[in-house]
Amino acid sequence: MATSPCSSSGVSSSSSSGLGADAGLEIRTRSVEQTLVPLVSQITTLINHKDKPKRSDKTLQAIQRVGQAVNLAVGRFVTVGEAIANENRELKEEMSVACIEARRAGETIAQLTDVANLDHPESDSHITIFTDKTGVVKAARLLLSSVTKVLVLADRIVIKQIISSRNKVLATMEQLEKVSSFQEFVQIFSQFGNEMVEFAHLTGDRQNDLKDEKKKARMAASRAVLEKCTMMLLTASKTCLRHPDCESARVNKDGVFHRMRLALEQVIEIVTDSRPSGENEVAPISIYFGIKEFKSKVEGLRENLYFLSKENLSTMLEVILEHTEDFTDSAYTSHEHREHILKLSKQAKMELEQLVSVWMQAQNQKTKDLMEDLEVAILKTCQCMNELKREVHSAATSLAADLLKYHADHMVLKALKITGVEGNLEAVAEYTCKLSEQKEQLVEMCRLLRHVSGTEPLEITCIHAEDTFQVTGPQIISAAETLALHPSSKIAKENLEVFCEAWESQLSDMSMLLREINDVFEGRRGEKRVYLSLPRPGKHNANLKALKPVKLDTEEQAKIAKLGLELHLLTSDVDSETEKWEDQENEIVQHGQGMSSMAYSMYLFTRGEGLLKTTQDFFHQAEIFAAEGTKLASALHTFSDQVHDDDKPLLLLEAEKLISMCKQLQITVKAAVQGKSATFTKVDACILKTRNMMTLLCQLLPLCCKLLRKNKAGNSCLKPAPPWKEDRMRTGTNTQTLDRRAETFGIQSLENHVTNMTFLESK
Repeated sequence: MATSPCSSSGVSSSSSSGLGADAGLEIRTRSVEQTLVPLVSQITTLINHKDKPKRSDKTLQAIQRVGQAVNLAVGRFVTVGEAIANENRELKEEMSVACIEARRAGETIAQLTDVANLDHPESDSHITIFTDKTGVVKAARLLLSSVTKVLVLADRIVIKQIISSRNKVLATMEQLEKVSSFQEFVQIFSQFGNEMVEFAHLTGDRQNDLKDEKKKARMAASRAVLEKCTMMLLTASKTCLRHPDCESARVNKDGVFHRMRLALEQVIEIVTDSRPSGENEVAPISIYFGIKEFKSKVEGLRENLYFLSKENLSTMLEVILEHTEDFTDSAYTSHEHREHILKLSKQAKMELEQLVSVWMQAQNQKTKDLMEDLEVAILKTCQCMNELKREVHSAATSLAADLLKYHADHMVLKALKITGVEGNLEAVAEYTCKLSEQKEQLVEMCRLLRHVSGTEPLEITCIHAEDTFQVTGPQIISAAETLALHPSSKIAKENLEVFCEAWESQLSDMSMLLREINDVFEGRRGEKRVYLSLPRPGKHNANLKALKPVKLDTEEQAKIAKLGLELHLLTSDVDSETEKWEDQENEIVQHGQGMSSMAYSMYLFTRGEGLLKTTQDFFHQAEIFAAEGTKLASALHTFSDQVHDDDKPLLLLEAEKLISMCKQLQITVKAAVQGKSATFTKVDACILKTRNMMTLLCQLLPLCCKLLRKNKAGNSCLKPAPPWKEDRMRTGTNTQTLDRRAETFGIQSLENHVTNMTFLESK
């Protein structure tokens, strides 16, 4: 990498009070920013206090309390910073210096605000906040700068963890590439699956923490690639092992490994804010943003006739019109749209010529008539650009709607699967040509949609979609060729299925993307976060797959805010209860933690935050939550079989309550609804049922913990489980833990595929 993780450190902030942190630092994450907010607020209160001739004892005490509170908070903060420094030698020197500066600044502020016991705090004989305001400002600046530096240095450790996790994934990938025996592959892939889950967890947290929406969208795109490619890597590698001499199988596998490496590299570029060889990524400007900038400059002439040159405006229009050639030169643009775009392009040139003419005259002679003519010219130019934007938007979205409808039946993919199983190489070749044509159409669609996407995150989503079609198309072809060469191979058939599902999934995402673009264009929504790497319903879950994904608006979020807050408090209570257990690997604790984690995701959804972006994601999470509750109920029944205690009937009763609640939630989730109002009612019902289950969980955990402690105290309330049950419990715990981690972090469960692998087919 051209830049080290250190490049992501920093802050830049200022306030009306004259506070300003180190200009060399820049805050890039919400967690750092939110940590600083209370401190900035307290310091600003001190700096901006009103200078009055007489100050009451109450005012003096308040000032002193604020100063002491700042100093105490800084002291606790520095203690944590010093502990981090001791654990990370490479940051110890920088962190120690920043901690010393912060402690010194905090003590200075405490001294300057120690005014409550002074008879004349404004007297020159005492250096206080009243006599040395400059000193307070300097101390405040030093404090903000040093505290921010400590936070950003601590943030480097998070970046270091992500890099370390990436390196582990890369190292295991290299081993997977070189394995020649199936048994060895199964063992290494199991390790790889665990490492990918860890990487997904770290990068998911980082994605949510990023302030820059563009970087957040790029991170989501990269994580989506890794999620889908993990399953592709499994089946492509198995196919290669089964057919080691098959060239198309090798090409297929190499393509997956290459794409995963690129995605891993992009994640590191985002978290370290760097690019190879120090190059900056410059994305070509879209028509939407080009017109927006052009109109802004034109309308600026009302305020200032001299702030830019006519050459600048002409160049901006030329760039926009060059981009419209992407539409007029496209074989997929309708004749009607092409004619309208050409006509509006010509009109835009004429309107600009008229505007420049009046503008130049107004510069020489600013008469009322000329200024009125200029206003008319500005309005006509902007109106023409609006019409051009509307026309290219219509051309792109109508093409996308037509293509998505035309390819919705997936006929080419179905034909490839059938002809592949038949071993019909000639027919496979014919349908691969048709798939290549389809790929070119969809790639062109993505390029045109990018021009009218309306926001940077959606623009990045279009670029990601284009890349996905470009790469997945050839991979489907190589997988189909492999199957045609080995028609009786079950793994070759499974491999083709996986790549076809990725193609179908991307087409489904395009439908959602098209709706987002239309919403932005029509002003129904503002800047929206990209929908990419999220928990998805399984392919056999018809009820969830049929749902229309929608997002809650601000009013709906406000309505369920109270329920969401209750859910948040309950997750804290459950976390507190699970921390009391000595055995953190206990099955009951593991299920409780899993449910708490999912409930917290659902709480974030009520705030419009977190990984769950649409109601479809929310309902899927609710279904997994209910399934986790059912697993917990099963664990409680197993646990109750070992209990000889008066509490056993109560435990069984609570377990039955939990089962009933799980069933009710599952029924609610699977209930089909139509319309925005009905969908919101369903969300509300799911949160209510989730809250009730979490309330019950808060009662169950201490009860079970109490029974375990009784046993340890020698009360013999537990009897040993039979050997067959021990085996079942041990196996269940291992598998369920992996499943739960996978479901929580949005990565498909890899362990199931590893466990279910069979040795090479005999045929």
